[in-house]
Amino acid sequence: MTDQPQAAPAADKPTRIPPIVTLDAKFFWDGADQEQLLGEKCGDCGLFVFPPRPMCPQCFSLKRQHVPLSGRGVVRGWTIPRHPPPFGFKEAPIVAIVELEEGIRMVSNVVGIAPDAMEQDLPVEVTFEPTMKDHKVPVFRPRSK
Repeated sequence: MTDQPQAAPAADKPTRIPPIVTLDAKFFWDGADQEQLLGEKCGDCGLFVFPPRPMCPQCFSLKRQHVPLSGRGVVRGWTIPRHPPPFGFKEAPIVAIVELEEGIRMVSNVVGIAPDAMEQDLPVEVTFEPTMKDHKVPVFRPRSK
């Protein structure tokens, strides 16, 4: 036997599927790739809008502003899809509706918490996880109250 150094194990490649990028949401996904949570705000009435769209649903304005979001919110509801097994995840993810401080709601994953520790109005903050094809997606983790 020889005492040759062992090659380091290859880092696990991300298994999350990459986002589908539309023209209206390109700014959002470009921001996520840079670990920035960006949102859309109407340039006329100031309504925060999610998901991004070409027209304000309140005043029908076509003026849109891309703005940084706080990334802080609370969990309003959640589920754990188990069947069929979710593609791209080693374990069933926690899928949650997160209401951000700006008032918009997003469907995302909550990470860094056991499923039985989830609770209504759990304070969370954004973080980002890698996907296949070198992209990132926003997910949320618990924060101190």
